[in-house]
Amino acid sequence: MRSRNYIATPPGATIKEQLRERGMSQKEFAARMDMSEKHISKLINGEVQLTPGVAVRLEMVLGIPAKFWNNLESIYREKIAKVTMENAMDADAELTKKFPYNEMAAYGWVPQTKDIKEKVVYLRKYFEVVELSLLENKQITQIACRRLAITEKSDLALMAWAQQAKLMARDICTAPIDIKGLLASIPELRKQTVAKPDEFCPKIKNRLADHGIALIFLPHLSGSFLQGASFLDGNKIVVGMTARGKDADKFWFSLFHELAHVILGHIGRFDGVSIKDEEDADEWAANTLIPEIDFKKFCAEWDLSEQAILKFAQEQGISPGIVVGRMQREKMIGYNMFNDLKEKYDIV
Repeated sequence: MRSRNYIATPPGATIKEQLRERGMSQKEFAARMDMSEKHISKLINGEVQLTPGVAVRLEMVLGIPAKFWNNLESIYREKIAKVTMENAMDADAELTKKFPYNEMAAYGWVPQTKDIKEKVVYLRKYFEVVELSLLENKQITQIACRRLAITEKSDLALMAWAQQAKLMARDICTAPIDIKGLLASIPELRKQTVAKPDEFCPKIKNRLADHGIALIFLPHLSGSFLQGASFLDGNKIVVGMTARGKDADKFWFSLFHELAHVILGHIGRFDGVSIKDEEDADEWAANTLIPEIDFKKFCAEWDLSEQAILKFAQEQGISPGIVVGRMQREKMIGYNMFNDLKEKYDIV
C-alpha cells in the first residue's frame, strides 16, 4: 500500500523473509505457531492485525522479541493511516479544483485561501464529510432542482449551493411538515405574485414555515445553471431559490416548481428525481399559476395585445409578467416581446 510519500509494509513481509532464511514452509510455520494456515497467510499479507498475543508466539517460534513485532505493527498501522490520508487528500485536491471555490469564498461561505490543501480541508468542513468523494453518496445529497443544464462542474456547484441553503435553513424554525396544509395554502401564495418583494417575501417565508418548509434565498453560483432546489434535511424541507436580478415570472415559476416537487412526493427519494418528475413539476407549476383551461381560452381569442395580457392577468389575479412568460414558453410570442411587463426582482 503506497502513496506519493509513504509506503506501508506489513510485518508479514519480515515474517516471510524469516521463513525464507529458515527454509520453513507456511504450513510448518502455522503448525509451530498453533494457528491455521489461513490466518498465517492473512498475517503475512497484512490482512489481519498482528496482536500482542501473536507477537509473543513469534518470539517463541522465530526468536525475535515480541517488542520488535509490536513496534513493527504500530509503524505499519501508522503508515496505512498516512497513505490513506495522503491518497484521499490527492483525490480531494483534484475534486476541489472543479468547485467554484473562489466564488464561494467571495460570498463568505468558505474562508479565502490559495492553498489547495487548505481548500480541501475547508470544503470537507463545509460539507461536513471526512472526504469529498463521499458527496457521490445519494444518502448525503438528495436534491430535487430546476436548472438549465447539467455537467460535472454544475453538479458540484449545485451541491455547494444546496449545502449553503441547508446551513442557513438550520436557523429557521419550522412547524412539522404538512403537505396537505401546503396544498391548501397554494391559492394564498399565488396571490402574492402581484405584491412587491419586500411585501411578499416575509409572507411566503412564514406561510411555508408553517408547513415545515424553510425558504432560503441565495445568490446564483456560476456554472450551476440553477433556478431553485428542494430537499429534505432532518425534520424540515429546504427550498432554495436564486432570485437576484431575476424576472418575476421565472421567480414564481421556479418557486412553484419546487413546491410541486414537495406536493407530488418527489422529495427524499433515494434515487433522486427523474426527468419525468421534472416534467411533472413544470406542468404543475405552469397550470397552478395559470389554469390550463383558462390559458387555452385566452389563447383561442388570439389577442396578443398588451391590453389583452393586462386584462387576463387581472382576471387571474397574477402578475402580468407570468402571463408573458407562459406565452413565451408556449411559443405564442417571441422572447423579445412584452418584456417590459416583467418586473425584475433583486432578492438577497
